[in-house]
Amino acid sequence: MIEKKLWGTAPDGKEIYLYTLTNASGAYVQLCSVGAAIVSIVVPDKNGKLGDVVMGFNSASDYVNEKPCAGKIPGRYANRIAKGKFTLDGVEYTLPINNGPNHLHGGPAGFHKQVWDSRIDGDAVEFMYFAADGEAGYPGNLKVVAHYTWGEDNSLKLVMTAETDKPTVVNLTNHVYFNLDGEGSGSVLDHKLELNASQYLPTDETLIPLGEPEDVAGTPMDFVEAKPLGQDIKADFPALKYGKGYDNCYLIDGYIPGQLSTAADLWGAVSGRHLEILTTQPAVQVYTGNWLSGGLTGKCGRPYEDYDAVAIECQHAPDSPNHPEYPTTVLRPGEVFEEAIIFAFDA
Repeated sequence: MIEKKLWGTAPDGKEIYLYTLTNASGAYVQLCSVGAAIVSIVVPDKNGKLGDVVMGFNSASDYVNEKPCAGKIPGRYANRIAKGKFTLDGVEYTLPINNGPNHLHGGPAGFHKQVWDSRIDGDAVEFMYFAADGEAGYPGNLKVVAHYTWGEDNSLKLVMTAETDKPTVVNLTNHVYFNLDGEGSGSVLDHKLELNASQYLPTDETLIPLGEPEDVAGTPMDFVEAKPLGQDIKADFPALKYGKGYDNCYLIDGYIPGQLSTAADLWGAVSGRHLEILTTQPAVQVYTGNWLSGGLTGKCGRPYEDYDAVAIECQHAPDSPNHPEYPTTVLRPGEVFEEAIIFAFDA
């Protein structure tokens, strides 16, 4: 069952809609048209009690004004591009700088800040955004569609597609933050995380990849076997000092373009909830909410604190347009960008 309601209006007068997708067991997902955002995912714990496991906000205006990109699809390029510059087919493009010296998540007016067109499409909700040629400095008119379905097995599937009329670069993800013990229940540093990734990308102090991946074995970056997020987060290690915690890109083992594989498993410490994340993308950025303090009041009735939620973002590698050795993020006319992410819950 899908319900649609008018939730508010953006400063430019565009209507913002909230969709609620409920399965037969009563578990449900809420989505809104600001940034094609996941607002809530309400699933049972080990005792069958329903609870919301997604960081978010109570009003449409908060989604317009919030900064952590909560639950949204950033773009045109998720993650960072070094110094806001890349060259494609011999032409250099300049993008707005909004994260230290770098470009992050499409800039301050990226896709996550836009009100997307939306509709119910059978048993799914579909969002569409049209980015004009030159928007935020990127080449090409780009049409992006985000297609969400909510299963009877408590799995949320997101398929993202994009088409362009001019060579461009695209990197799309969903920046949803999870707390499997319940939104607003406090720190997630006791959650256990396991990654299907034996390598990560070391970065400079501004979180731009240096180049070649390195093995996680023997370092605090190792989640090949499940361990608490907080176990090594204070370690004297460059990657953890640069970001005040984990904000790092891991390369998914056995990646085959277009094929679903498990990226991550996450377990709540108290609730017994388990989340498996599957994707067709080559990498996953793990961000432990290191800079959440001081933001808007959350659904829990108080502002979130640092480490109150974790984002596990399936995507291509940061700064790929400047690293030809990474899987390409170039999209050309006549091609279709298509990537999927599945968030599968049980307890």
